[in-house]
Amino acid sequence: MDEATFAEWSLKAAEWGAAYRASLRDRPVRAQTEPGDIGAQIPASPPQTGESMEAIFADFEKIVLPGMTHWQHPRFFAYFPANSAPVSVVAEYLVTAMAAQCMLWQTSPAATELETKVLDWLRQAIGLPDGFSGVIQDSASSATLSAVLVMRERALNWNGNKAGLAAGPKLRIYASDQVHTSIDRAIWVSGIGEANLVRIPVSGENRGMNHEALETAIIADKVNGYLPAGVIACTGGTSVGACDDISDVVRIAHARGLYVHVDAAWAGSAMICEEFRHLWAGVEEADSVVLNPHKWLGAQFDCSAHFIRNPEDLVRTLAIHPEFLKTHGRDGIINYSEWTIPLGRRFRALKLWFLLRFHGLDGLKSMIRNHVAWAGKVAEQLSKDPNFEIVTKPMLSLFSFRHLGAADLDAHNLALVKAINDDGRIYLTQTRVDGRVAIRFQAGQFGMTEDDANFALRVITELAQEWNR
Repeated sequence: MDEATFAEWSLKAAEWGAAYRASLRDRPVRAQTEPGDIGAQIPASPPQTGESMEAIFADFEKIVLPGMTHWQHPRFFAYFPANSAPVSVVAEYLVTAMAAQCMLWQTSPAATELETKVLDWLRQAIGLPDGFSGVIQDSASSATLSAVLVMRERALNWNGNKAGLAAGPKLRIYASDQVHTSIDRAIWVSGIGEANLVRIPVSGENRGMNHEALETAIIADKVNGYLPAGVIACTGGTSVGACDDISDVVRIAHARGLYVHVDAAWAGSAMICEEFRHLWAGVEEADSVVLNPHKWLGAQFDCSAHFIRNPEDLVRTLAIHPEFLKTHGRDGIINYSEWTIPLGRRFRALKLWFLLRFHGLDGLKSMIRNHVAWAGKVAEQLSKDPNFEIVTKPMLSLFSFRHLGAADLDAHNLALVKAINDDGRIYLTQTRVDGRVAIRFQAGQFGMTEDDANFALRVITELAQEWNR
Protein backbone atom coordinates (compact mmCIF):
# COMPACT_ATOMS: atom_id res chain seq x y z
CA MET A 1 0.00 0.00 0.00
CA ASP A 2 1.57 3.27 -1.10
CA GLU A 3 1.32 6.52 0.84
CA ALA A 4 -1.55 7.95 -1.19
CA THR A 5 -3.64 4.79 -0.82
CA PHE A 6 -2.83 4.63 2.88
CA ALA A 7 -4.02 8.22 3.30
CA GLU A 8 -7.20 7.52 1.31
CA TRP A 9 -8.21 4.45 3.30
CA SER A 10 -7.21 5.94 6.61
CA LEU A 11 -9.62 8.80 5.90
CA LYS A 12 -12.35 6.40 4.80
CA ALA A 13 -11.90 4.30 7.95
CA ALA A 14 -12.15 7.39 10.16
CA GLU A 15 -15.26 8.59 8.33
CA TRP A 16 -16.78 5.12 8.59
CA GLY A 17 -16.07 5.11 12.35
CA ALA A 18 -17.83 8.42 12.86
CA ALA A 19 -20.85 7.31 10.81
CA TYR A 20 -20.95 3.99 12.68
CA ARG A 21 -21.06 5.74 16.06
CA ALA A 22 -23.85 8.02 14.84
CA SER A 23 -25.93 5.02 13.72
CA LEU A 24 -25.71 2.91 16.86
CA ARG A 25 -29.19 3.64 18.23
CA ASP A 26 -30.61 2.24 15.00
CA ARG A 27 -28.81 -1.08 15.40
CA PRO A 28 -29.63 -4.04 17.65
CA VAL A 29 -27.23 -4.01 20.60
CA ARG A 30 -26.30 -7.69 20.51
CA ALA A 31 -25.33 -9.56 17.34
CA GLN A 32 -28.44 -11.24 15.92
CA THR A 33 -26.57 -14.04 14.13
CA GLU A 34 -26.55 -17.79 14.81
CA PRO A 35 -23.38 -19.78 15.56
CA GLY A 36 -21.49 -20.44 12.36
CA ASP A 37 -23.20 -17.74 10.28
CA ILE A 38 -20.06 -15.63 9.95
CA GLY A 39 -17.60 -18.47 9.45
CA ALA A 40 -19.72 -19.95 6.66
CA GLN A 41 -19.13 -16.78 4.61
CA ILE A 42 -15.34 -16.87 4.91
CA PRO A 43 -13.33 -19.05 2.45
CA ALA A 44 -11.63 -22.09 3.91
CA SER A 45 -8.26 -21.20 2.38
CA PRO A 46 -6.29 -17.93 2.26
CA PRO A 47 -6.13 -15.96 -1.00
CA GLN A 48 -3.15 -16.62 -3.25
CA THR A 49 -3.15 -13.12 -4.70
CA GLY A 50 -3.92 -9.77 -3.16
CA GLU A 51 -7.39 -8.27 -3.30
CA SER A 52 -8.53 -4.69 -3.60
CA MET A 53 -9.34 -2.60 -0.55
CA GLU A 54 -12.79 -1.97 -2.02
CA ALA A 55 -13.54 -5.70 -1.95
CA ILE A 56 -12.07 -6.19 1.52
CA PHE A 57 -13.96 -3.25 2.98
CA ALA A 58 -17.20 -4.34 1.34
CA ASP A 59 -16.86 -7.78 2.94
CA PHE A 60 -16.10 -6.14 6.27
CA GLU A 61 -19.48 -4.41 6.13
CA LYS A 62 -21.32 -7.41 4.68
CA ILE A 63 -19.81 -10.26 6.72
CA VAL A 64 -18.18 -8.88 9.85
CA LEU A 65 -20.44 -6.06 10.94
CA PRO A 66 -23.64 -8.14 11.33
CA GLY A 67 -21.77 -10.45 13.70
CA MET A 68 -20.64 -7.71 16.06
CA THR A 69 -22.17 -6.90 19.42
CA HIS A 70 -22.00 -3.14 19.72
CA TRP A 71 -20.22 -2.38 22.98
CA GLN A 72 -20.36 1.37 22.33
CA HIS A 73 -24.14 1.27 21.94
CA PRO A 74 -25.77 3.72 24.39
CA ARG A 75 -28.29 1.01 25.38
CA PHE A 76 -25.66 -1.53 26.36
CA PHE A 77 -26.53 -2.35 29.98
CA ALA A 78 -24.84 -5.76 30.17
CA TYR A 79 -21.62 -6.91 31.87
CA PHE A 80 -19.58 -3.77 32.63
CA PRO A 81 -18.85 -1.15 30.00
CA ALA A 82 -15.82 -1.42 27.74
CA ASN A 83 -15.92 2.23 26.83
CA SER A 84 -14.16 4.01 24.04
CA ALA A 85 -14.67 7.76 24.18
CA PRO A 86 -14.21 9.36 20.74
CA VAL A 87 -11.18 11.34 21.88
CA SER A 88 -9.58 8.09 23.01
CA VAL A 89 -10.21 6.58 19.56
CA VAL A 90 -8.42 9.52 17.96
CA ALA A 91 -5.43 8.89 20.22
CA GLU A 92 -5.48 5.21 19.23
CA TYR A 93 -5.27 6.20 15.54
CA LEU A 94 -2.02 7.96 16.34
CA VAL A 95 -0.69 5.08 18.44
CA THR A 96 -1.52 2.60 15.69
CA ALA A 97 0.08 4.76 13.02
CA MET A 98 3.33 5.12 14.99
CA ALA A 99 3.26 1.44 16.02
CA ALA A 100 5.97 1.88 18.65
CA GLN A 101 7.16 -0.94 20.90
CA CYS A 102 7.36 0.84 24.25
CA MET A 103 9.00 -1.83 26.38
CA LEU A 104 11.95 0.31 27.56
CA TRP A 105 12.56 4.00 28.18
CA GLN A 106 15.04 4.08 25.29
CA THR A 107 12.59 2.48 22.83
CA SER A 108 10.24 5.47 23.24
CA PRO A 109 11.13 7.93 26.02
CA ALA A 110 7.90 9.90 25.60
CA ALA A 111 5.78 6.78 26.18
CA THR A 112 7.53 6.03 29.47
CA GLU A 113 7.56 9.58 30.80
CA LEU A 114 3.96 10.29 29.78
CA GLU A 115 2.84 7.07 31.47
CA THR A 116 4.53 8.14 34.69
CA LYS A 117 2.79 11.51 34.61
CA VAL A 118 -0.74 10.44 33.62
CA LEU A 119 -0.77 7.58 36.14
CA ASP A 120 0.13 10.09 38.82
CA TRP A 121 -2.69 12.34 37.59
CA LEU A 122 -5.04 9.40 37.97
CA ARG A 123 -3.65 8.54 41.39
CA GLN A 124 -4.45 12.04 42.57
CA ALA A 125 -7.87 11.95 40.92
CA ILE A 126 -8.99 8.82 42.81
CA GLY A 127 -7.55 9.98 46.12
CA LEU A 128 -4.67 7.56 46.59
CA PRO A 129 -1.91 9.12 48.70
CA ASP A 130 1.64 9.96 47.69
CA GLY A 131 3.78 6.85 47.77
CA PHE A 132 1.76 4.83 45.28
CA SER A 133 3.32 4.41 41.84
CA GLY A 134 1.35 3.42 38.77
CA VAL A 135 1.82 1.33 35.65
CA ILE A 136 -0.58 0.64 32.78
CA GLN A 137 -1.33 -3.07 32.39
CA ASP A 138 -3.29 -4.55 29.52
CA SER A 139 -6.07 -5.73 31.84
CA ALA A 140 -7.03 -6.16 35.48
CA SER A 141 -6.37 -9.87 34.98
CA SER A 142 -2.69 -9.17 34.34
CA ALA A 143 -2.50 -6.74 37.26
CA THR A 144 -4.01 -9.31 39.61
CA LEU A 145 -1.71 -12.06 38.33
CA SER A 146 1.24 -9.73 38.93
CA ALA A 147 0.00 -9.09 42.49
CA VAL A 148 -0.39 -12.83 43.16
CA LEU A 149 3.14 -13.45 41.91
CA VAL A 150 4.42 -10.79 44.31
CA MET A 151 2.46 -12.45 47.13
CA ARG A 152 4.07 -15.76 46.21
CA GLU A 153 7.62 -14.41 46.03
CA ARG A 154 7.37 -12.41 49.28
CA ALA A 155 6.00 -15.41 51.15
CA LEU A 156 8.77 -17.66 49.78
CA ASN A 157 11.51 -15.14 50.58
CA TRP A 158 11.97 -14.38 46.87
CA ASN A 159 12.89 -17.95 46.05
CA GLY A 160 9.86 -19.18 44.12
CA ASN A 161 11.02 -18.05 40.67
CA LYS A 162 14.34 -19.82 41.19
CA ALA A 163 13.45 -22.99 43.04
CA GLY A 164 9.85 -23.51 41.96
CA LEU A 165 6.99 -24.43 44.25
CA ALA A 166 7.38 -28.19 44.56
CA ALA A 167 9.73 -28.18 47.53
CA GLY A 168 8.15 -25.31 49.43
CA PRO A 169 5.15 -25.05 51.74
CA LYS A 170 1.64 -24.77 50.33
CA LEU A 171 0.72 -21.12 49.96
CA ARG A 172 -2.73 -19.78 50.73
CA ILE A 173 -4.55 -16.82 49.16
CA TYR A 174 -7.83 -15.51 50.59
CA ALA A 175 -10.82 -13.96 48.80
CA SER A 176 -14.60 -14.07 48.85
CA ASP A 177 -16.79 -15.77 46.25
CA GLN A 178 -17.71 -12.31 44.93
CA VAL A 179 -14.36 -11.66 43.24
CA HIS A 180 -13.89 -11.90 39.48
CA THR A 181 -12.89 -15.21 37.92
CA SER A 182 -9.58 -13.61 36.91
CA ILE A 183 -8.53 -14.26 40.50
CA ASP A 184 -9.04 -17.99 39.95
CA ARG A 185 -6.94 -17.83 36.81
CA ALA A 186 -4.19 -15.93 38.60
CA ILE A 187 -4.09 -18.68 41.21
CA TRP A 188 -3.85 -21.31 38.47
CA VAL A 189 -1.18 -19.55 36.44
CA SER A 190 0.93 -18.67 39.48
CA GLY A 191 1.17 -22.37 40.39
CA ILE A 192 -0.49 -21.87 43.77
CA GLY A 193 -3.45 -24.02 42.78
CA GLU A 194 -7.20 -23.68 43.09
CA ALA A 195 -7.29 -25.80 46.25
CA ASN A 196 -5.29 -23.08 47.98
CA LEU A 197 -7.64 -20.21 47.15
CA VAL A 198 -9.58 -19.97 50.39
CA ARG A 199 -13.09 -18.59 49.98
CA ILE A 200 -14.16 -16.40 52.86
CA PRO A 201 -17.92 -16.14 53.48
CA VAL A 202 -19.55 -12.75 52.99
CA SER A 203 -21.94 -10.84 55.20
CA GLY A 204 -23.82 -7.56 55.34
CA GLU A 205 -25.59 -5.56 52.69
CA ASN A 206 -22.34 -4.93 50.79
CA ARG A 207 -21.58 -8.68 50.66
CA GLY A 208 -18.08 -8.10 51.96
CA MET A 209 -15.73 -10.67 53.44
CA ASN A 210 -16.60 -11.50 57.03
CA HIS A 211 -13.47 -10.24 58.78
CA GLU A 212 -13.81 -12.67 61.68
CA ALA A 213 -13.97 -15.58 59.24
CA LEU A 214 -10.92 -14.22 57.42
CA GLU A 215 -8.89 -14.00 60.61
CA THR A 216 -9.99 -17.47 61.70
CA ALA A 217 -9.02 -18.98 58.33
CA ILE A 218 -5.54 -17.43 58.37
CA ILE A 219 -4.85 -18.61 61.92
CA ALA A 220 -6.13 -22.12 61.18
CA ASP A 221 -4.00 -22.40 58.04
CA LYS A 222 -0.85 -21.46 59.95
CA VAL A 223 -1.62 -24.08 62.58
CA ASN A 224 -2.13 -26.68 59.86
CA GLY A 225 1.20 -25.99 58.17
CA TYR A 226 0.11 -23.77 55.30
CA LEU A 227 1.82 -20.49 54.45
CA PRO A 228 -0.66 -17.59 54.12
CA ALA A 229 0.61 -15.22 51.44
CA GLY A 230 -2.04 -12.63 50.59
CA VAL A 231 -5.61 -11.42 50.44
CA ILE A 232 -7.48 -10.23 47.35
CA ALA A 233 -10.26 -7.82 48.26
CA CYS A 234 -12.81 -6.34 45.89
CA THR A 235 -14.58 -3.04 45.49
CA GLY A 236 -17.49 -3.45 43.09
CA GLY A 237 -17.57 -7.21 42.53
CA THR A 238 -18.62 -8.35 39.08
CA SER A 239 -21.89 -10.06 39.95
CA VAL A 240 -23.74 -7.46 42.04
CA GLY A 241 -21.06 -4.98 43.13
CA ALA A 242 -19.86 -6.53 46.39
CA CYS A 243 -17.51 -4.35 48.43
CA ASP A 244 -15.14 -5.69 51.06
CA ASP A 245 -14.32 -3.64 54.12
CA ILE A 246 -10.79 -2.76 53.03
CA SER A 247 -9.85 -1.32 56.44
CA ASP A 248 -10.64 -4.59 58.21
CA VAL A 249 -9.00 -6.70 55.53
CA VAL A 250 -5.78 -4.68 55.64
CA ARG A 251 -5.71 -4.66 59.46
CA ILE A 252 -6.02 -8.43 59.66
CA ALA A 253 -3.69 -9.20 56.75
CA HIS A 254 -0.89 -6.81 57.64
CA ALA A 255 -0.85 -7.94 61.26
CA ARG A 256 0.24 -11.32 59.90
CA GLY A 257 2.54 -10.12 57.13
CA LEU A 258 0.17 -10.78 54.24
CA TYR A 259 0.06 -8.71 51.05
CA VAL A 260 -3.29 -7.06 50.15
CA HIS A 261 -4.41 -6.47 46.58
CA VAL A 262 -7.65 -4.60 45.85
CA ASP A 263 -9.55 -5.40 42.66
CA ALA A 264 -11.63 -2.33 41.80
CA ALA A 265 -11.59 -2.90 38.06
CA TRP A 266 -15.02 -1.39 37.43
CA ALA A 267 -15.85 0.65 40.53
CA GLY A 268 -12.42 2.21 40.97
CA SER A 269 -13.16 4.76 38.25
CA ALA A 270 -16.04 6.13 40.36
CA MET A 271 -13.54 7.13 43.03
CA ILE A 272 -12.80 10.31 41.10
CA CYS A 273 -16.07 11.36 42.81
CA GLU A 274 -15.25 11.99 46.46
CA GLU A 275 -18.71 10.97 47.69
CA PHE A 276 -18.16 7.34 46.61
CA ARG A 277 -14.81 6.79 48.31
CA HIS A 278 -16.39 5.36 51.45
CA LEU A 279 -16.88 2.19 49.41
CA TRP A 280 -13.15 1.50 49.57
CA ALA A 281 -12.24 3.20 52.85
CA GLY A 282 -8.83 1.96 53.93
CA VAL A 283 -7.52 1.47 50.39
CA GLU A 284 -4.65 3.83 51.16
CA GLU A 285 -3.16 1.06 53.34
CA ALA A 286 -3.38 -1.65 50.66
CA ASP A 287 -0.28 -2.91 48.86
CA SER A 288 -1.70 -2.71 45.35
CA VAL A 289 -4.89 -1.59 43.61
CA VAL A 290 -6.20 -2.08 40.09
CA LEU A 291 -8.88 -0.18 38.19
CA ASN A 292 -9.75 -0.12 34.50
CA PRO A 293 -9.99 3.29 32.81
CA HIS A 294 -11.16 1.30 29.77
CA LYS A 295 -14.33 0.49 31.67
CA TRP A 296 -16.05 3.48 33.22
CA LEU A 297 -13.67 6.36 32.44
CA GLY A 298 -13.87 5.97 28.68
CA ALA A 299 -10.35 4.99 27.64
CA GLN A 300 -10.12 2.77 24.57
CA PHE A 301 -9.50 -0.87 25.51
CA ASP A 302 -6.96 -1.93 26.70
CA CYS A 303 -5.92 0.32 29.57
CA SER A 304 -5.72 -0.96 33.15
CA ALA A 305 -4.19 1.18 35.90
CA HIS A 306 -2.19 -0.77 38.48
CA PHE A 307 -1.05 1.17 41.55
CA ILE A 308 1.64 -0.28 43.78
CA ARG A 309 2.83 0.88 47.18
CA ASN A 310 6.27 -0.69 46.77
CA PRO A 311 7.16 -1.14 43.08
CA GLU A 312 10.53 -2.61 44.05
CA ASP A 313 8.70 -5.80 45.06
CA LEU A 314 6.98 -5.96 41.68
CA VAL A 315 10.22 -5.38 39.78
CA ARG A 316 12.02 -7.95 41.92
CA THR A 317 9.34 -10.46 40.99
CA LEU A 318 9.12 -9.77 37.24
CA ALA A 319 12.33 -8.13 35.97
CA ILE A 320 14.84 -9.97 33.81
CA HIS A 321 17.94 -8.17 32.53
CA PRO A 322 19.49 -9.77 29.44
CA GLU A 323 22.26 -7.76 27.87
CA PHE A 324 20.18 -6.74 24.83
CA LEU A 325 17.60 -5.02 27.09
CA LYS A 326 20.04 -3.01 29.18
CA THR A 327 19.89 0.79 28.92
CA HIS A 328 23.50 1.94 29.16
CA GLY A 329 24.54 5.31 30.49
CA ARG A 330 21.21 6.05 32.19
CA ASP A 331 20.53 5.73 35.90
CA GLY A 332 17.21 6.07 37.67
CA ILE A 333 15.00 5.60 34.61
CA ILE A 334 11.92 3.39 34.55
CA ASN A 335 11.56 0.49 32.14
CA TYR A 336 7.90 -0.43 32.51
CA SER A 337 8.40 -3.83 30.91
CA GLU A 338 9.96 -4.77 34.26
CA TRP A 339 6.62 -3.96 35.94
CA THR A 340 4.51 -6.17 33.68
CA ILE A 341 4.35 -9.80 32.59
CA PRO A 342 4.59 -9.16 28.81
CA LEU A 343 7.83 -7.69 27.54
CA GLY A 344 6.08 -5.92 24.68
CA ARG A 345 4.11 -2.78 25.52
CA ARG A 346 1.83 -0.55 23.49
CA PHE A 347 1.73 3.23 23.95
CA ARG A 348 -1.40 3.12 26.13
CA ALA A 349 -0.69 6.33 28.03
CA LEU A 350 -1.49 8.55 25.04
CA LYS A 351 -5.23 7.78 25.01
CA LEU A 352 -5.47 8.37 28.76
CA TRP A 353 -3.68 11.70 28.35
CA PHE A 354 -6.02 12.78 25.55
CA LEU A 355 -9.06 11.65 27.55
CA LEU A 356 -8.17 13.43 30.79
CA ARG A 357 -7.25 16.63 29.01
CA PHE A 358 -10.28 16.75 26.71
CA HIS A 359 -12.98 15.93 29.27
CA GLY A 360 -11.26 17.07 32.46
CA LEU A 361 -12.12 15.53 35.80
CA ASP A 362 -15.28 17.63 36.05
CA GLY A 363 -16.66 16.16 32.82
CA LEU A 364 -15.85 12.59 33.84
CA LYS A 365 -17.32 13.09 37.31
CA SER A 366 -20.58 14.38 35.81
CA MET A 367 -20.83 11.34 33.56
CA ILE A 368 -20.35 8.89 36.44
CA ARG A 369 -22.75 10.75 38.73
CA ASN A 370 -25.36 10.71 35.99
CA HIS A 371 -25.00 6.99 35.45
CA VAL A 372 -25.41 6.34 39.17
CA ALA A 373 -28.49 8.56 39.35
CA TRP A 374 -30.11 7.10 36.22
CA ALA A 375 -29.58 3.50 37.34
CA GLY A 376 -31.06 4.42 40.72
CA LYS A 377 -34.19 5.78 39.03
CA VAL A 378 -34.64 2.60 36.98
CA ALA A 379 -34.33 0.51 40.14
CA GLU A 380 -36.78 2.77 41.97
CA GLN A 381 -39.40 2.45 39.21
CA LEU A 382 -39.05 -1.32 39.04
CA SER A 383 -39.40 -1.56 42.82
CA LYS A 384 -42.80 0.16 42.58
CA ASP A 385 -44.08 -2.47 40.13
CA PRO A 386 -45.54 -5.45 42.04
CA ASN A 387 -44.44 -7.73 39.21
CA PHE A 388 -40.76 -7.09 39.98
CA GLU A 389 -38.49 -7.35 43.00
CA ILE A 390 -35.14 -5.68 43.51
CA VAL A 391 -32.74 -8.47 44.46
CA THR A 392 -29.71 -6.31 45.25
CA LYS A 393 -29.96 -2.58 45.74
CA PRO A 394 -27.93 -0.25 43.53
CA MET A 395 -24.21 -0.25 44.20
CA LEU A 396 -23.11 2.77 42.21
CA SER A 397 -24.80 2.15 38.84
CA LEU A 398 -25.34 -1.60 39.22
CA PHE A 399 -28.35 -3.43 40.65
CA SER A 400 -30.15 -6.72 40.08
CA PHE A 401 -33.83 -7.54 39.83
CA ARG A 402 -36.20 -10.41 39.24
CA HIS A 403 -39.55 -10.66 37.48
CA LEU A 404 -42.24 -12.46 39.50
CA GLY A 405 -45.35 -14.42 38.62
CA ALA A 406 -44.06 -17.86 37.66
CA ALA A 407 -43.68 -21.13 39.53
CA ASP A 408 -40.09 -21.57 38.39
CA LEU A 409 -38.61 -18.10 38.78
CA ASP A 410 -35.13 -19.14 37.66
CA ALA A 411 -36.32 -20.52 34.33
CA HIS A 412 -38.74 -17.62 33.94
CA ASN A 413 -36.08 -14.95 34.38
CA LEU A 414 -33.57 -16.73 32.16
CA ALA A 415 -36.23 -16.84 29.46
CA LEU A 416 -37.02 -13.18 30.03
CA VAL A 417 -33.43 -11.99 29.69
CA LYS A 418 -33.11 -14.06 26.50
CA ALA A 419 -36.28 -12.47 25.13
CA ILE A 420 -34.96 -9.00 25.96
CA ASN A 421 -31.66 -9.64 24.23
CA ASP A 422 -33.25 -11.31 21.21
CA ASP A 423 -35.46 -8.23 20.88
CA GLY A 424 -32.23 -6.28 20.37
CA ARG A 425 -33.20 -2.84 21.65
CA ILE A 426 -31.23 -3.18 24.89
CA TYR A 427 -28.74 -5.70 26.26
CA LEU A 428 -28.78 -7.19 29.79
CA THR A 429 -27.12 -10.16 31.49
CA GLN A 430 -28.07 -12.51 34.28
CA THR A 431 -26.31 -13.65 37.44
CA ARG A 432 -27.04 -15.74 40.50
CA VAL A 433 -27.60 -14.24 43.93
CA ASP A 434 -27.69 -16.70 46.81
CA GLY A 435 -28.11 -19.46 44.26
CA ARG A 436 -31.09 -17.94 42.43
CA VAL A 437 -31.21 -16.25 39.03
CA ALA A 438 -31.38 -12.47 38.92
CA ILE A 439 -31.06 -10.01 36.04
CA ARG A 440 -28.29 -7.43 36.16
CA PHE A 441 -28.65 -3.82 35.08
CA GLN A 442 -25.68 -1.47 34.94
CA ALA A 443 -25.46 2.00 33.48
CA GLY A 444 -22.01 2.96 32.30
CA GLN A 445 -21.84 3.38 28.53
CA PHE A 446 -19.97 6.59 27.75
CA GLY A 447 -22.55 8.00 25.32
CA MET A 448 -25.78 7.04 27.09
CA THR A 449 -28.35 9.63 28.15
CA GLU A 450 -31.16 9.66 30.67
CA ASP A 451 -33.53 8.91 27.78
CA ASP A 452 -31.64 5.66 27.17
CA ALA A 453 -32.15 4.64 30.80
CA ASN A 454 -35.85 5.47 30.56
CA PHE A 455 -36.03 3.55 27.28
CA ALA A 456 -34.50 0.50 29.00
CA LEU A 457 -37.15 0.64 31.72
CA ARG A 458 -39.91 0.68 29.09
CA VAL A 459 -38.43 -2.26 27.19
CA ILE A 460 -38.01 -4.34 30.37
CA THR A 461 -41.58 -3.77 31.56
CA GLU A 462 -43.07 -4.16 28.08
CA LEU A 463 -41.38 -7.47 27.32
CA ALA A 464 -42.06 -8.78 30.84
CA GLN A 465 -45.78 -8.13 30.30
CA GLU A 466 -45.71 -9.86 26.92
CA TRP A 467 -43.83 -12.79 28.40
CA ASN A 468 -46.55 -13.27 31.03
CA ARG A 469 -49.36 -13.48 28.47
